[in-house]
Amino acid sequence: MNIQIFGTKKCFDTKKAIRYFKERNIKAQFIDLKEKGLSKGEYTKVKQAIGGLDAMLNPKCKDQDTLARIQYAVDDEKDANVLANQQVLKTPIVAMAPRRPSATCQKSGKRGNSF
Repeated sequence: MNIQIFGTKKCFDTKKAIRYFKERNIKAQFIDLKEKGLSKGEYTKVKQAIGGLDAMLNPKCKDQDTLARIQYAVDDEKDANVLANQQVLKTPIVAMAPRRPSATCQKSGKRGNSF
């Protein structure tokens, strides 16, 4: 099981989430939103799983002007604004990392290279 934790290094709740998985010996990958951020696909999956954009926005974020601009924007522009300004999201965002498909040999059905 691969866990991804999206957050910032200074966020207390993100630190708690990292510690939670570490204490239980569960591999977790930390991704700093300030450095990398969510991709459009990851953002869409999280938004769908949580129940919409309103559940993802942090009403206590430091950048209240950007938050207001996102909340009052046209629906088509909201997602683009959030992806450009991810500091308005609640953190941590904990997600399962996608699994890589294993290569199987078509003739024998055994795992490994088919060369």
